[in-house]
Amino acid sequence: MSRFSELKDLVDSLEADFDKFYDKGNNAAGTRVRKGMQELKNVAQEIRIEVQNKKNG
Repeated sequence: MSRFSELKDLVDSLEADFDKFYDKGNNAAGTRVRKGMQELKNVAQEIRIEVQNKKNG
């Protein structure tokens, strides 16, 4: 479950930057959102591989 917590923490950490970018037009926050979303994608991919290995293992 720690991987799930890691995923939730990452999403939660992006909330302020989403607000700043979409509601306040802060372009620097948009850069942070893109970086965070890339990290989220990478973590999700790692989790997918772990689940597949455990399922087939």
